[in-house]
Amino acid sequence: MRVHFVERPFRTLERLICDAEIIFEEPGPLWNTKLVGFSLWRGNDGDIYVTFPSRVFGVGPERHFYDYLRSADGNMANIKNVKSWIIAEYHRVDSIQPPIVPTAAHAQGEES
Repeated sequence: MRVHFVERPFRTLERLICDAEIIFEEPGPLWNTKLVGFSLWRGNDGDIYVTFPSRVFGVGPERHFYDYLRSADGNMANIKNVKSWIIAEYHRVDSIQPPIVPTAAHAQGEES
């Protein structure tokens, strides 16, 4: 399993660093698939944080979020571990590679 970081060529959100995908490379039912929808952001203090896909629900002004990535045993430390792993992988990739540069295919709206 590895994380792939994707920078969108025309970012309209100032603090968005990039999107992330988890690619499953081990044999098994998730082999050769990817989980998308993660994003890395830069906070006001300069720290990097990760957001996961969620669904907003509620009635009137009251809103709640249903996170799609959840701990199987209810332990929130599991989610924090996933976020820490994604951020560590971003720092590792960022330190050994030049900055992520959008490709011509991304500029045309195609996925690679």
